[in-house]
Amino acid sequence: MQKSIHQSKAVFKGAFILTIAAIVTKILSAFYRIPFQNIVGDVGFYIYQQVYPFYGMAVVLSTTGFPVVISKLYAEQKERGDDIRSRLLLFASFLFLQVFGFICFLILYFGADGIARWMDDSHLAILLRVVAIVFLAFPISSLLRGYYQAIGDMVPTAISQVGEQSIRVLTIIFLSSLFMAKGYSLYLVGGGAMFGSITGSIISAIILFMFLRIRKEWKIIMPVRGMFQNYKKEVGAIWRALFFQGLMICLSGMLMIFIQMADSLNLYSLLVANGMEAELAKGIKGIFDRGQPLIQLGTVAATSMSLTLVPLITRARLASKPVELYEHTQLALKVSVVVGVGASAGLWAIIEPTNIMLFENRSGSSVLGILSFVIFFTSIISTVIAIMQGMGKVLFPAFAVMIVFPLKYLLNIILIPLLGIMGAAVSSLISLAIVTLVLMAGFRKMSGGPILVNGFLRTVLAATMSMVLLLKGYLYITDYFFASFGMERLGAAMQAIGAVVCGGLLFLSIIIRGRVFREEELALFPLGSKLIHLLGRKDRG
Repeated sequence: MQKSIHQSKAVFKGAFILTIAAIVTKILSAFYRIPFQNIVGDVGFYIYQQVYPFYGMAVVLSTTGFPVVISKLYAEQKERGDDIRSRLLLFASFLFLQVFGFICFLILYFGADGIARWMDDSHLAILLRVVAIVFLAFPISSLLRGYYQAIGDMVPTAISQVGEQSIRVLTIIFLSSLFMAKGYSLYLVGGGAMFGSITGSIISAIILFMFLRIRKEWKIIMPVRGMFQNYKKEVGAIWRALFFQGLMICLSGMLMIFIQMADSLNLYSLLVANGMEAELAKGIKGIFDRGQPLIQLGTVAATSMSLTLVPLITRARLASKPVELYEHTQLALKVSVVVGVGASAGLWAIIEPTNIMLFENRSGSSVLGILSFVIFFTSIISTVIAIMQGMGKVLFPAFAVMIVFPLKYLLNIILIPLLGIMGAAVSSLISLAIVTLVLMAGFRKMSGGPILVNGFLRTVLAATMSMVLLLKGYLYITDYFFASFGMERLGAAMQAIGAVVCGGLLFLSIIIRGRVFREEELALFPLGSKLIHLLGRKDRG
């Protein structure tokens, strides 16, 4: 019994560390795009974003799918006390990842010209070849992250993820600034920015190797002579597990990558095919891509609290506590809906000053406003996928995420000729709405009961409408004030920041006082004790 409790605590602690690391890396990944866009402009941002989804795939492979499967399989062998098969697993996994990574490298490197032609921009081929190199580096990081997660030590994985992203961001900002100052072409600047993915991958591997060296764990993971020949059948089983289970988990983490991939492949070409001049279309696509950091930051804000509840869900499942499992699941979903709605509606209401504050002008504000509602869907989808994976279900979430790419690609073809760039925003919302419905239907069937109690939705709607009305009134009044001083960008920044504070406080106050969350639920959140004070005294336990 004591051993079971200890294991549950270890799982919770490890999952919490990885969740925090994931949130930090996502924030870094979103924030750097803002100064980068300011440095290179909309066309330069278009060039970078066209190729980014391919790098995003490498990141998911090295941080999500394969490390999770390696961790699971290695832990099972160690539990049996089979040291030889534990080493075999690591050795076979490394060989598989090297082969898989090399195949991905070959496909992307030698297929770069064809992919660039598909995008209708042959100059992108060099950037694709730079990204291809990352697939040669990810096997080492994947293997060592999986090993450390298997032994219950999440610190090396967390530090390597944050270190990789930090060095990558510094490289991107430094090289893009340097190349722009030297007057290089925007495509060369984009290549320099993509070089950051290589430096980040190298740093990640170095950090993990340092842990191995300092802790003198080389002998633990090194293969034994003749091991591969004596266990050929086991090697085949390991490769199959990595391929099927690893890819399923990886696919579940590629939701927004698939959305961006579809836009990379046909958004620009559709604009040009429908009569838009090529250089203008690149700028328009770059403006559209401003939505990505906004969506990412909004999604991080919306899911940071709900995803920190997932370790509690996993712990309840491992401890066989169905009531606690149900309550934590309901709470995670409720948080994702509440914060997703608030973040989406709030960003929509203040999108114009936010656009000016971050990207220097108001271009594309109406399209970015529509894109802000992507946050609502991604927050729910991310939470449901995390819960289902925590319950051991990996196939269905992967299937649900996979359908987003063909949906988005086909809807772009239908809607962009009709609505222009707005069609791309609408197609994103429709695609994500369908994926959300599919996931919720599957989750309802799996849980065998109601997913969410509908009573709280009225309070959420009232809080959202009140917040939007306040924000629109606030912007209407402050527009005259800042316009009279001629401070467009500074004024927009002051407007946007003030709006976030005012709107956020009103929304939060209505949600808390409306009893959307019980006192014991609030206690689980960061600063929960402070939030409890917003409850009326008669409502406190």
